[in-house]
Amino acid sequence: MYDIIIIGGGPAGLTAALYALRANKKVLVIEKETFGGQITFSPKVENIPGFTELSGNEFAEKLVEQVLYQGADVESAEVLKVDGDSVKTVYTDSGNFEAKAVIIATGAKHRLLGLPDEEKFIGEGISFCAVCDGAFYADKTVAVVGGGNSALQEAILLSDLAKKVYIVQNLDFLTGEKKLQEQLGNNVEVILGSVVSKYLGDNEIKGIRIKNEKSGDERELTVDGVFLAVGLIPQNDAFSNILELDERGYAKTDEGLNGKQNGVFVAGDCREKKVRQVTTAASDGAVAALAACEYLDAQK
Repeated sequence: MYDIIIIGGGPAGLTAALYALRANKKVLVIEKETFGGQITFSPKVENIPGFTELSGNEFAEKLVEQVLYQGADVESAEVLKVDGDSVKTVYTDSGNFEAKAVIIATGAKHRLLGLPDEEKFIGEGISFCAVCDGAFYADKTVAVVGGGNSALQEAILLSDLAKKVYIVQNLDFLTGEKKLQEQLGNNVEVILGSVVSKYLGDNEIKGIRIKNEKSGDERELTVDGVFLAVGLIPQNDAFSNILELDERGYAKTDEGLNGKQNGVFVAGDCREKKVRQVTTAASDGAVAALAACEYLDAQK
């Protein structure tokens, strides 16, 4: 029996674990993929207080090390369902666990374009992480789909490796920070007002077909790889019975990050909010953990 089970091992979940452990609670953190979450895909992070610059992976490693040092239990598993009242049962693909309170910090996953054969090409030319896969495209040509900060960061990193980088953005302007736009290399070509309409290739990506949103004109680009940076999808499907979700699937919470059921709290990118940054995820984790501790203490 745990005091608190935290579902999700990103900055929100790990910060929640840290605060709960410091309050002498028995804590289990369950993560189905990579401890550290989406931040591990960021090659360079410059907006975390106290650090001039570090990689997302370095930051994640520090978080995990800190939480383990404080005494957290960790489990690599996928959570299938949560139910229960005063005692919550967390059902996973590797066994079940019980706790008096649950914090859901599952974050969000990469959004796809919804094109034919897209799933087939993941790992065969489609990637989401330049720091992970960029080296495979040294001296080759790649396309980055998206125009926000994530897309620009991917393009900047890839421009140091690839001979040519296309940025394909559906809007008529880039939405990423001006400072990032200024860092784009001379080998980066920005194509605005266009969408990818088809992946070209049989068993691996050989190119993409892009369509101008206004004119409808299409043309083909020969590329060796495509990096998707078009947003995220909240990972809340397994918790629809204990959370109130908005039309996009994000969890609705109050100021204390309570879900709709007593003893259930939500933190990080999986909840409904305006700003999704590593610092706001960590802030959510602290608030959710303190709220969970207050809830537990009131039950005594």
